[in-house]
Amino acid sequence: MTRTVHPIEEESYRRLRARVDTAHLPPLTRAVVERVIHSSADPAYAGDLVCDETSLRAAHAALHAGAPVVADVEMVAAGITARRAVCRLREAVAAPGLTRSAAAVRLAYEEVGDGAVWVVGCAPTALEELLALGAGPALVVGLPVGFVGAVESKEALRATGLPAISNLSEKGGSAVAAAALNALLYTPPPASAYRTGTAAEPPSPAAGRNPPPAGSAAPPLSTGP
Repeated sequence: MTRTVHPIEEESYRRLRARVDTAHLPPLTRAVVERVIHSSADPAYAGDLVCDETSLRAAHAALHAGAPVVADVEMVAAGITARRAVCRLREAVAAPGLTRSAAAVRLAYEEVGDGAVWVVGCAPTALEELLALGAGPALVVGLPVGFVGAVESKEALRATGLPAISNLSEKGGSAVAAAALNALLYTPPPASAYRTGTAAEPPSPAAGRNPPPAGSAAPPLSTGP
């Protein structure tokens, strides 16, 4: 499936690449970094995101094979434009020691089991609950936002060694988390795009659509000014 890219988006990417050096990044990592920056207009994400290209490739393949996608909140689900995402927040009920977001994760895990791609952009407690469940995800996009628990939950995610995309700071949010996944969904299936050790330019944001990948505890990405 192909998507039509508006000229404004093309121009946005041109200006982004003129301001932030992403050419040295491997293809899927670059696609994620650029789309997150594009969605937030925040070039600082270039040094804040934590991705691992090998994990991203594996997750990308899983998404192409039909792995389910789970979102912690409906705003994240709404932002994922190329795939229907499971979100059980409406049905979830909070309990002592369990937030509604965490309860929604439990419900979703009962539905999808292991091998899913989880996208957390709002609630640190949702990410904490996912880790506590001992799930075996294809990828966790862990980008919750906030001053309470967000940094700690992302640190805990990286400590597990699970395939993940995360970031170092309190920043994040629904739009950013959805953008990270969309970057992978919009990237067409591999071939020359997955040449080992190649930092080939990812397809223009106009390219085809397709499934994503994972990140792990790699050092923060660095870019030029």
